[in-house]
Amino acid sequence: MYKTECPYCNLLADPEQQIIFENATCAYIQKPSEQQVLEGSGLIVPKRHVQDVFSLTAEEWNDTRELLLKTKTFLEERHGHDGYSVGWNTGKTGGQSIPHAHLHVIPRFLDEPHAGKGIRHWIKQQDNRRNS
Repeated sequence: MYKTECPYCNLLADPEQQIIFENATCAYIQKPSEQQVLEGSGLIVPKRHVQDVFSLTAEEWNDTRELLLKTKTFLEERHGHDGYSVGWNTGKTGGQSIPHAHLHVIPRFLDEPHAGKGIRHWIKQQDNRRNS
């Protein structure tokens, strides 16, 4: 399936978007403008338009894993980072702003202001408690 209005179905429509590498079903992409705050960050996206991580095929899962390991090597050769945040946002409430599955791969550095704060840090704050 292909969606003409989906930026991840049209990776080359954005002249800034860079496909770093790809395999049969997925691509690892980076945008230079996003490197100023999230140095080395990028996304692994399936080539097929698929709304969320739960809709990936077994082949897309395997190809995502293959690119994740290749991305790790790529990033370790270029950045002196100290860890990673890796994750999927799914659905609007889960923080997904583009309805095409994409895996965030974000190198983390000891000298960044939020070092040591993982993916769950922001959602487990007391001010995020539900009113039930």
